[in-house]
Amino acid sequence: MSAEPRINDRIRVPEVRLVGPSGEQVGIVPLAKALELAQEYDLDLVEVAANARPPVCKLMDYGKFKYESAMKAREARKNQAHTVIKEMKLRPKIDPHDYDTKKGHVVRFLKQGDKVKITIMFRGREQSRPELGYRLLQRLAEDVQDLGFVESNPKQDGRNMIMVLGPHKKKTEAMAEARQAQEARKASAKAHPGRSQNPADTDAEAAAEEPAEA
Repeated sequence: MSAEPRINDRIRVPEVRLVGPSGEQVGIVPLAKALELAQEYDLDLVEVAANARPPVCKLMDYGKFKYESAMKAREARKNQAHTVIKEMKLRPKIDPHDYDTKKGHVVRFLKQGDKVKITIMFRGREQSRPELGYRLLQRLAEDVQDLGFVESNPKQDGRNMIMVLGPHKKKTEAMAEARQAQEARKASAKAHPGRSQNPADTDAEAAAEEPAEA
């Protein structure tokens, strides 16, 4: 069965409860009169409540209505927040540089509003030292506590130990902030054409513009 409403000559009832172009209640009128008014306004007669007695019909530009509805649905899908679980794998004896790199990725994921599954991979004799993985997970959780929280406590899973971090920010909030930051950068670039948007470069330009001391 089609989800499209009946319009104009496809409406087959003797009378309708008519709603005007601005939402005003016209009242119950014969179908012929409703179609006549639609022609006068250069609009369509659209059945908006087929199960009412009599059916409710409205005068509108149906083509424009369909287009605007499609655009709203598209925008809603675009802004819909999808929960994403990222994964980061570490070794229990990770070196400081690698740890900082991995932590940086976790920070970025949490800022984006995504959950992060942290997996500690044990090999060989490391499997007899689960406390190494536990301490590493605790350390990471403390390092990113401003951005996320422990949603699932560390637990052993075969040769691995797993913990899940959840973001403090909702996905929708993170997406909105990202859009605002992007718009701010665009506005700044438009206001200062040719000027770098890199903070370090901007500071260097400002320093170069300062007059030299006598």
